[in-house]
Amino acid sequence: MRYFPRLSNGKCGVKAVKSMGEEERNEVCAELARLRQEHGDLDSAIEALGRLAVADRLQIQRLKKRKLWLKDRISYLEDQLTPDIIA
Repeated sequence: MRYFPRLSNGKCGVKAVKSMGEEERNEVCAELARLRQEHGDLDSAIEALGRLAVADRLQIQRLKKRKLWLKDRISYLEDQLTPDIIA
């Protein structure tokens, strides 16, 4: 199960801030793609470990903690790419 959408055109799926340079936007988008992939991989690993009869609960807890950190980092990077709207 994926929590973050991916676009088939290779873009990172968020609008970029104008003050950020093109190269910096590309770097952030590349990191977002990598983090989203790792987040999905962890989801699969947690699910697979949970199905084992003798599951290592400590390992599962560590993976869940890493997954949560990734989600927070993804949100932070998406916020960096999204312009602040003053209402």
